[in-house]
Amino acid sequence: MSKIWFVLVLSLTIVSCTSSIVKSEYKATDNGYWNKDDVLEFNFSEIDTLQQHHMFINVRNDETFQYNNLFLIAELNFPDGNTVTDTLEYDMALPDGTWLGQGQGSLKENKLWYKENIVFPTSGVYTLRVSHAMRKNGNVNGVENLEGITDVGFEIVKSNK
Repeated sequence: MSKIWFVLVLSLTIVSCTSSIVKSEYKATDNGYWNKDDVLEFNFSEIDTLQQHHMFINVRNDETFQYNNLFLIAELNFPDGNTVTDTLEYDMALPDGTWLGQGQGSLKENKLWYKENIVFPTSGVYTLRVSHAMRKNGNVNGVENLEGITDVGFEIVKSNK
């Protein structure tokens, strides 16, 4: 009987911890290289049109990532044709070089704020496009192949509001 009780409590804990996640998806880069022209596209639908949500861009990097920050271009397309484009900068490491994010060993996962308390006002298919905008100091052209980013994704969770 105690094993059944343990399994029930464990199952309820897992469900309650993940119940706020509405959508989540990842896409891998090309063997840990993210080309500057490679726009990662995510489509999602069936989002509650009244509920407020938080939206995150998730990035996995390994020790070959050479920078302490990451610049991204995020474009969110709404079903009604409206588009919101943002240039984003995220810290990926502390000044002493210690990686931020979660994970053991050489792979770290960063959950980066994108939109807070966003409402998806209409039903239909939304599209999120994410590309990197990294440049080396003094260079006009972007980094052609950004090394060390292994996966990019997004996550939508219900807001408590």
